[in-house]
Amino acid sequence: MTRKSGLLAAGGMAIMAAFAVALLLMWKPAIAPVSPPAQDAFDARTKLAGARVVALGDCIVCHTAKGGKPFAGGLPLATPFGTIYATNITPDVRTGIGAWSLEAFTRATRHGVARDGHLLYPAFPYVHFTRISDDDIAAAYAYLMTREPVDATPPANQLMFPLNFRPLLAFWNVLFLHPGEQPPDASKDAEWNRGKLLVDGLGHCASCHSPLNAIGGEKSGQAFDGDIVDGWEAPALNALGAAPKPWTKEQLVTYLRTGRASEHGAAAGPMLPVTRDLATVPEADVRSIATYLLSIQKPQTMATPVASTVGSPEAQRGATLFAASCAQCHGPAAPMQSIGERPTLAFSTAINAATPRNAIQMILSGNGWHGEDSMNYMPAFDHIYDDQQIADLASYIRSAYSQRGPWTDVEAVVVKVRKENNAR
Repeated sequence: MTRKSGLLAAGGMAIMAAFAVALLLMWKPAIAPVSPPAQDAFDARTKLAGARVVALGDCIVCHTAKGGKPFAGGLPLATPFGTIYATNITPDVRTGIGAWSLEAFTRATRHGVARDGHLLYPAFPYVHFTRISDDDIAAAYAYLMTREPVDATPPANQLMFPLNFRPLLAFWNVLFLHPGEQPPDASKDAEWNRGKLLVDGLGHCASCHSPLNAIGGEKSGQAFDGDIVDGWEAPALNALGAAPKPWTKEQLVTYLRTGRASEHGAAAGPMLPVTRDLATVPEADVRSIATYLLSIQKPQTMATPVASTVGSPEAQRGATLFAASCAQCHGPAAPMQSIGERPTLAFSTAINAATPRNAIQMILSGNGWHGEDSMNYMPAFDHIYDDQQIADLASYIRSAYSQRGPWTDVEAVVVKVRKENNAR
């Protein structure tokens, strides 16, 4: 055999070996279907525990379309690579998970593989759910299998090529999926360990609050540094101490359970339904989450106060708009301000953020009326004010209430955010 032919043969064997490894990674066997468990197959305690697990995992938030039935899927999840539609996780046999055994459900939760063997997209946060305990997975299964079955097929995903070829996810999993439960840290107390487990596992907080790399994985070393989700800025969870008044544990617990926090503001956008779920779980779980989050804060450099730009032309125009549309709730003489029901905008996370995105989203989208949560209500102004007026209003609020410098290119951000909202 010549040197050249030997090299060709070796190269061919290497290619065949790589192809075999790829096939092994891509191929997952189907798990046999089962008959849906009877409604009385699970005891009340297990179903109650499952309700807690499902609430902590925010399952209903992603798996319920606007105006749709709970857990029936169809919610569009925007990604940089296209739109993924949430699956039906009701116990319907044809379109849901009614034919899934606990084994199939566990594999999907921990490894991102459906019952029939196809790979699930990581919009389903199995890279975090892989840390959930066997007992919690079994409880979630019991709860979901006793929900109302709904015959509903979500729309087809709309992803760019080649990311619409599911087998490629096998290589993504090699990079980002690290299966296994998370052992406790013996140097920390039980509350801290419970909080870390919830934040890193069931709560999958890093999925929204961490920047993603070019292939959709969480950037190494940048966990909780913040990102953009559904057009809203998911703030850095490791910079809570950088607020004009640093978050306290009690404020964080109250915010996570009610959607409101004195001296910080109200939950809106994708975070609002999360707080509704957390309102249903034991307070001890939320306190654990707060304990852990406050333990991962990065050292912060206090911002140097900047001279007010309230006299600029855009701020002056914004002041007129504020007096007409906002002062009755947010002005210093507003009744809710005087009795302390609404925090001053001076401490608002959105108003003190590095970008105007969330402030603009709040002005455009408002915060809907939700019965007992009416204290958080704010009307939407997207159909009332044009882009320049929204920008003027945001610029005025920033200059009048924040000690940080003025935002730049505010109107351009308004145009971009409005376009994104209209596309959804």
